[in-house]
Amino acid sequence: MMFPVDGKKIRSCLLACTMAVAATGGLMPVTAVHAQTRTLPDFTDLVDQVGPSVVNIRTVEKVAQRGAGNGSGNGEMDEEMQEFFRRFFGQPLPGAPGTPKSTPRPNRPQQPQEEERPRGVGSGFILTADGYVMTNAHVVEGASEVMVTLPDKREFKAKIIGTDKRTDVAVVKIEGAALPAVKIGDISKLRVGEWVMAIGSPFGLENTVTAGIVSAKQRDTGDYLPFIQTDVAINPGNSGGPLINMRGEVVGINSQIYSRSGGFMGISFSIPIDEAIRVSDQLRTTGRVSRGRIGVQIDQVTKDVAESIGLGKAQGALVRGVEAGSPGEKAGIEAGDIITKFDGKAIEKPSDLPRLVGNTKPGTKSALTVFRRGASKELTVTIAEIEPEKQVKTIERDEPVPKPSASAAAKSLGLALSDLTDAQKKELKLKGGVKIDAATESAARAGLREGDVILAVSNVEVSNVREFDGVLSKADKAKPVSVLFRRGDWAQYALIRPAR
Repeated sequence: MMFPVDGKKIRSCLLACTMAVAATGGLMPVTAVHAQTRTLPDFTDLVDQVGPSVVNIRTVEKVAQRGAGNGSGNGEMDEEMQEFFRRFFGQPLPGAPGTPKSTPRPNRPQQPQEEERPRGVGSGFILTADGYVMTNAHVVEGASEVMVTLPDKREFKAKIIGTDKRTDVAVVKIEGAALPAVKIGDISKLRVGEWVMAIGSPFGLENTVTAGIVSAKQRDTGDYLPFIQTDVAINPGNSGGPLINMRGEVVGINSQIYSRSGGFMGISFSIPIDEAIRVSDQLRTTGRVSRGRIGVQIDQVTKDVAESIGLGKAQGALVRGVEAGSPGEKAGIEAGDIITKFDGKAIEKPSDLPRLVGNTKPGTKSALTVFRRGASKELTVTIAEIEPEKQVKTIERDEPVPKPSASAAAKSLGLALSDLTDAQKKELKLKGGVKIDAATESAARAGLREGDVILAVSNVEVSNVREFDGVLSKADKAKPVSVLFRRGDWAQYALIRPAR
């Protein structure tokens, strides 16, 4: 079917369109159709702004010197100590093979001697202009001396104010004034996908800048920390350094990486700065962190359980057990209850509960909502103080364990190793790895200790001592050996520098 055409209307429309094009310089606007083009960020101004506040942290620890006459009867001598005596005193170490045994003077017992050895390198940042510096607890743990070096090469001996292993936050103090302090950001404004930058000392390379994006927020990898996940390159030595947003504000402390091979794999974790500041405030005030507890064992609420008991949505924390005499028992909490609210805040997942309770001051009376037998019930619990930190889980020796390996490869690093038994693998939820039975010399200086489990060496996973020796035999003997190991529930890195 043909329709009549009005020529005047067509000419009028064409004229209007022509005038519109002319008014825009010959181009029609397209912003409504196409997204705005964005360029890659420039981090140079951020480096200039925040760089002076980022410090390098070196630690040393006191180690007892080994020597003969200790009653061991093994006759073995520390070769490094013998060489020390030969070079600096022109004589063998007393008690060494071939030298006469000395007799202690009467009424003057021999005292064990200690020497200071380099322990590790980490990063930190200046929190206040008067010298408070924030870093990771594992950076300064066990250190007898902490040295802080500023980008302008000024060096200070620092005092450890306090550490908190649960959040891996530590505060140290240097004597200074008008120091370049960082700006603290608002973690609630941090968005997944935004650019962030890290500054630190990976592998001891000071003032190294890396960048990436926020991959996720509220990532649960521990009871008290909803970590920030990024793809910023973080390596050994970055620990304790700041994670910085595009406004030059610190939003996190770089703490951990996830790796299956021992190398950086694009998954890094940072402690949210609001959690870190809360901890640092207590450390600066009292030198320790006080947390609340109610004495219940909790687990996840599955969808099947939620539907079967009439809860509907899979939320809350399922109470598996209640400690006898605990605040929870006194408040009337029962095994099988599902805690859905604490102080009016919804418990969406089990990890929400210990975080909220832990951040509550002991002695506080708090309201609890529990779902029990098809109905909600309101309870009041008096928060108690959490017990001192327990030692990390160690391998149980309830069955014969393999004889420690004394291979030349392991011994060259100061390690005595053994394979994990099937029961140990099941307990630790590992498919492989080798257990450290003793760590001395180079391994001890790197921070390794008895009970640690080595998962990878030189970026290669190892399932047993034989594989460990095979990988190490191919490694460059002149370079440090990277080791990925697990202590308790956490994995971390160490660099072992073989003795020369």
